[in-house]
Amino acid sequence: MKQEVIIIIADDDPGHVRLIGKSLRRVGLNNTIHCYENGQEVLDFLFRHGPGPHRRSDASYLLMLDIRMPKVDGVEALRQIKQDASLRSLPVIMLTTTDDPREIERCHLLGCNSYIVKPVDYDKFAEAIAHLGMFVSLVKVPEINDRP
Repeated sequence: MKQEVIIIIADDDPGHVRLIGKSLRRVGLNNTIHCYENGQEVLDFLFRHGPGPHRRSDASYLLMLDIRMPKVDGVEALRQIKQDASLRSLPVIMLTTTDDPREIERCHLLGCNSYIVKPVDYDKFAEAIAHLGMFVSLVKVPEINDRP
């Protein structure tokens, strides 16, 4: 039996978060979704810091990470995730309005798996997320374990 991939969305725009969730559901992806408003919250979840919910060792996750967020931005969150031996295999999709080629290259050098620029147009954004949902339904994601 295929294990469900839990989708983590880190984005400080509640409208984008709702649209991402709605678009994923529209293509039949009914995976569990965890949402975080800033990079620090997603790092606390993944690194099991502080009181709140924490990641499970027996689960598979996929992170959709915005770049421009308060407290800890997406690039710094990506850097910390990919430097950690137990989190390195976590697939990270940068989902942002920033289309600066230097920023794209920087994220890829840090280890992001994909970089998607959010279209400003609602319908195009929904379509891009729908395509992403189809991708997520087909991709095989490893469990995150606590072994290097």
